[in-house]
Amino acid sequence: MGQHCSRYAREIVAFHRTIDRITVRRKPGDERRGILAAGPLRMPCALGRSGTTIFKREGDGATPVASMALVELWHRGGRLDRPKSRLPTRRVRPGVDGWCDAPKHAAYNRHVRLPFPASAESLARDDRLYDVVVVLDWNLARRARGRGSAIFFHIAKEYYRPTEGCVAISPADMRRLAPHLSSRTRLTVIR
Repeated sequence: MGQHCSRYAREIVAFHRTIDRITVRRKPGDERRGILAAGPLRMPCALGRSGTTIFKREGDGATPVASMALVELWHRGGRLDRPKSRLPTRRVRPGVDGWCDAPKHAAYNRHVRLPFPASAESLARDDRLYDVVVVLDWNLARRARGRGSAIFFHIAKEYYRPTEGCVAISPADMRRLAPHLSSRTRLTVIR
């Protein structure tokens, strides 16, 4: 490659395969931010407002220390083109798609149709955090009430302000990473 080729362009030319593992480590000196490593890529990320924990509880604001499979990708139609990804992809329908966060409800930590009789957050957020959102398999297969819901991999707030327990990256980094994600990919948060 020529000497005028940017580092970013070199990364993309060398990086054309599916990622099997994403590793997230806390940033030294700031437990609410991390460094995400995916193949040759390194990028900043936001973590939960309470840092990370091995004892995740509903509403604690902590990101679970765990290895989680990527289940599916949701995107907000009308705001951006459908992201390229090897994950199963669904379009968020404003006013329709939500996620139940009521521990006592049978649909706890599941996609629900809005309006919903129990507590549920809309996947069509005004703040763009869920313009691209990847569902992680935290507390999905064997749900335990109160062990945490809606643990997602999504778009970060400005300045990587903390999440409510999710992992979040910039829109540009999500565009770079999404084409390399598949159902074989695992996101591992390390303490």
